[in-house]
Amino acid sequence: MINKSKEWVLEEVKRKEVKFIYLWFTDILGSLKSFAITAEELEGALERGVGFDGSSIEGFARIEESDMIAMPDPSTFCFLPQDSNDPGMSVRMFCDILEPDRSFYQNDPRYVLKKNLKRASDLGYTFYVGPELEYFYFCSPDIPPRGLDEGGYFDLIPQDVAKNLRKETVLTLEKMGIRVECSHHEVAPSQHEIDLRYTDALTMADNTITYRLIVKEIALKHGVYATFMPKPIYGENGSGMHTHQSLFKGERNAFFDPEDKYHLSEVAKRYIAGLLRHVPEFTLITNQWVNSYKRLVPGYEAPTYLSWALRNRSDLIRVPVYQPGKEKATRVELRSPDPACNPYLAFAVMLSAGLEGIEKEYEFVKPVERNVYEMSEEERKREGIGQLPENLWEAIKVAEKSEWLRKTLGDPLFFKFIENKKIEWEKYRSQVTSYELEQYLPIL
Repeated sequence: MINKSKEWVLEEVKRKEVKFIYLWFTDILGSLKSFAITAEELEGALERGVGFDGSSIEGFARIEESDMIAMPDPSTFCFLPQDSNDPGMSVRMFCDILEPDRSFYQNDPRYVLKKNLKRASDLGYTFYVGPELEYFYFCSPDIPPRGLDEGGYFDLIPQDVAKNLRKETVLTLEKMGIRVECSHHEVAPSQHEIDLRYTDALTMADNTITYRLIVKEIALKHGVYATFMPKPIYGENGSGMHTHQSLFKGERNAFFDPEDKYHLSEVAKRYIAGLLRHVPEFTLITNQWVNSYKRLVPGYEAPTYLSWALRNRSDLIRVPVYQPGKEKATRVELRSPDPACNPYLAFAVMLSAGLEGIEKEYEFVKPVERNVYEMSEEERKREGIGQLPENLWEAIKVAEKSEWLRKTLGDPLFFKFIENKKIEWEKYRSQVTSYELEQYLPIL
């Protein structure tokens, strides 16, 4: 594995005659931000960082311009796909955002993830994740959207345009050093999935941001539109980001116990308990858009109730069945997040919830053997099975009361994120939709 030090980066840029270096970071909502510097400016950028307007990190809730420093992370150095119209080589590096006094900027999502990863590291753990990001291909961004195919789950369709789009996307990601596990057609027409090979959470958050951009860029290159919108089509399954996660101590999977009935260690059981207890509080982070809650409804494979199981894919948390010799693959899969979230914050809150369960020894909840959706409301109540927030406003109110979430994100980002979401909700609830006009205009 290459040690991507500052010296190595400078030498590689010189050797490959790189013209532009793109510095990447995200705002608190997960939107990718970027600016370019020339190769001549790189050495100074690696030593001192590059100044920019930090208010661009604040999402919708920008107040005033503020000076910040983007400090490139050499370990994220990567060549970008070459544009046939532009023969010059370009690279990208993700940045950590610093205050003018060079302290970490508290509203930087990458910093928030790093802070929570340090908490895990202090306990001896490395946090690994493997997200499954689903998305749709449409003929164009026109409304209503028109898909490319009528295929279904794992279908291989003759003359499938999207198959070639997926193939080119996978090859591009692999060239950039991002390992792909598999790719396939998903359940809904024109819905697809490319699964990234699991790795440590910080690398995966960087990879997820890159993946979303590459999917969209390759689609546009071929005159197609790709979207990670959670629920773009009424009556069809929405897009999720099922996130497989595990904790390791060195080479040992801390979630595995060969003697346990479920092959789960006490660490894993308390981690699951932490997710179950705190998921209503962090749903605002993993499902941050008004549209996210159009996906989280019964009947479309998306979870709505707080339960876990070994096999049932309708539950919020699934533990894949253990296979002998696959101890390192023991993991927990959270199925509620969607692919339009900010992955830095999403991975941070999942980890924090699990660690809370471990450190405070939350009581283990037994798996649900029945299909939760076939239970009556009374049965679910008797079993103590709660549910996720039903819309963005509910999620805001639950998150706003959470001292645990506030501590996980830190005060500056916590309040700024909620401010952003309140702005979105106010814009949404004042809209008059086509549904209302069609339903009520003729009769009222």
